[in-house]
Amino acid sequence: MQIHSKHIQERYLACCNTPLLWKGKTVNNLKQLDLPDGFSSVFLRKLEKRLRLGQLAEQFVFNQIESWDNTELLAENIQIKKEKQTLGELDALITLNGQPVHLEIIYKFYVYDETIGTSEIERWIGPNRKDSLIEKLTKLKEKQLPLLYSQDCKTALNYLDVEPDNFEQQVLFKAQLFIPYQQEIEFQHLNKDCVYGFYLHRSQLTNFKTYQFYIPPKLDWFLEPHASVAWLNMDTFNSESCIYLEQQQSPLFWMKNNKGEFKKCFLVWW
Repeated sequence: MQIHSKHIQERYLACCNTPLLWKGKTVNNLKQLDLPDGFSSVFLRKLEKRLRLGQLAEQFVFNQIESWDNTELLAENIQIKKEKQTLGELDALITLNGQPVHLEIIYKFYVYDETIGTSEIERWIGPNRKDSLIEKLTKLKEKQLPLLYSQDCKTALNYLDVEPDNFEQQVLFKAQLFIPYQQEIEFQHLNKDCVYGFYLHRSQLTNFKTYQFYIPPKLDWFLEPHASVAWLNMDTFNSESCIYLEQQQSPLFWMKNNKGEFKKCFLVWW
């Protein structure tokens, strides 16, 4: 059964408009896909099941690829197995201006923690501290991208009549970044345009007593804040956010002041 959502179009456009986390091959020699100009503003794919945020981002990118001129989506979400064990998955095989490309698609949310590591790349972590940018980059280089050249992958791709050695490997790595409240961060390798807001510890909420708050569902994390939601006062927000913090989850939330100005933030539990 197709899933209908009044937000699907807004989510799609927000995902498409999210900047690339870096340009070219400036991070770990991983080449970002050179996005063609223009794309279909309409999401046409049918979603037959509920998806996690990362899976939905993949569907949005597939829709983009299918709308670009001189681009063909050959295969998507190709599972590579050895006997009954799943070794991994190739996100997409495409051709771009005739060149075969193995494309890995990533959409992440990271916060900056200066207490970790010694470099800019090492200090971006997931808001729940369960993953990090450096971990994802390492997984791409050591596991996901090399999978294309494995014998098990060659066997799996026989039906496409393609030769893995002919493929370039690229990534489409997008992210929303959140910096510490009232701190400036120096960017050397990553795209500063990916900064969508800041994060707070609970004690810092006292600086926003006159604001209204909203905790969006996970799939609305793509979106920019807007007025048409059920806003909460500080007391109600404190009560609702505590449920997340007690479970060591850092909720993403929106804030609105009395001038109608919006902010997008994480409230971290750590």
